[in-house]
Amino acid sequence: MPVNDPELLKIVQARILNKTVCRKCGALNPPGATKCRRCKSKGTLRPKKAVRTATKAA
Repeated sequence: MPVNDPELLKIVQARILNKTVCRKCGALNPPGATKCRRCKSKGTLRPKKAVRTATKAA
């Protein structure tokens, strides 16, 4: 279901994309985390990648 309201879209994107991902186990963590919540490894977190939308070639 697409979101048309620009203010709501900002909230949704921040909620979904503002996370870090562990490179070792793939767990999602809060954005300010310094170590993984699942495997407890330090320094293996990266920001979550933004999903690109497919565009139709005309």
